[in-house]
Amino acid sequence: MTEVAAVTPSEPSESSDRHRERMARKKAIQDERIAQATQEKGLIIVHTGAGKGKTTAALGLIFRALGHGLRVGVVQFTKGARTSGEAAFARELPGRVDFFAMGEGFTWETQDRDRDRAAAERAWSKACELMADPSYHLLVFDEINIVLRDETLPVAAVLAALRSKPDQLHVVLTGRSAHPDIVELADLVTEMKLVKHPFRAGIKAQRGIEF
Repeated sequence: MTEVAAVTPSEPSESSDRHRERMARKKAIQDERIAQATQEKGLIIVHTGAGKGKTTAALGLIFRALGHGLRVGVVQFTKGARTSGEAAFARELPGRVDFFAMGEGFTWETQDRDRDRAAAERAWSKACELMADPSYHLLVFDEINIVLRDETLPVAAVLAALRSKPDQLHVVLTGRSAHPDIVELADLVTEMKLVKHPFRAGIKAQRGIEF
């Protein structure tokens, strides 16, 4: 049986009065920031970086939006060649989440640039169709950053569409190597940093974690 080491409470580094004063100052600053944030708008959100979690974070936003009764649409640009847990679950939420897995795999899998370009254009056409539908509140364009990086979809067209999207529509763009112009346009950008990944230790992609 493994013994669990007892944890000895450490001595407080500051008095209760000083802690209370410091927290009061932080609260005053935060309250002022909240009071000044009066604008409401649909956000352009980017999840990028080499670390795992970009699509996962977008799925968390979907879950949150559904809790508020919002309607969500998802277009996957490179994924679709294999069934994912999120796509399977979305089929159980008709009218709440519309899920379009329109990719045919990554470029090293297809090995056909014309085919990659055609798949990207089909997915982008669906993305534009969803952006034009006023019933959507949140759209996720999964791995669109990849097709923009690979230049199988023109970034100018994407930028123009994002600039003219409905004012209250939130759009999330995921995938590593986000284009600098997309980053510049976005309201919120998060970069996932790779620290450790099980694949590098010979652990395969697992159901419910990677797909």
